[in-house]
Amino acid sequence: MKGTQLGEFEEVVLLVVGLLFPNAYGVNVRQEIESQIGRKVVLGAIHSALNRLESKGFLVSKLADETHVRGGRRKRLFQITASGKKALEINRDLRNQLWNQIPDVAWKALSYEVI
Repeated sequence: MKGTQLGEFEEVVLLVVGLLFPNAYGVNVRQEIESQIGRKVVLGAIHSALNRLESKGFLVSKLADETHVRGGRRKRLFQITASGKKALEINRDLRNQLWNQIPDVAWKALSYEVI
């Protein structure tokens, strides 16, 4: 499993990049996270996560064509790689295995006090 471990935020960013295909870039990744999860995120954190995921081989990026709307600046578009998909699958499967091992009695014994 080494090399496929994703932090919670990395996993969310990777999932959102897949969701936004083929138009995943920093600003709309941030907007989608805020919309889907209701979590405010600084754009710098998004860019850091995108760069980290790309350096791990879970994403690839390319520069889009220039547009007049952005003053000639090009967007960096991200796409999940086969390794990124595998990392997501491993994380999902691990989480599901752990969930499935929790005995029903543990759920029945839940205390609703805030810890």
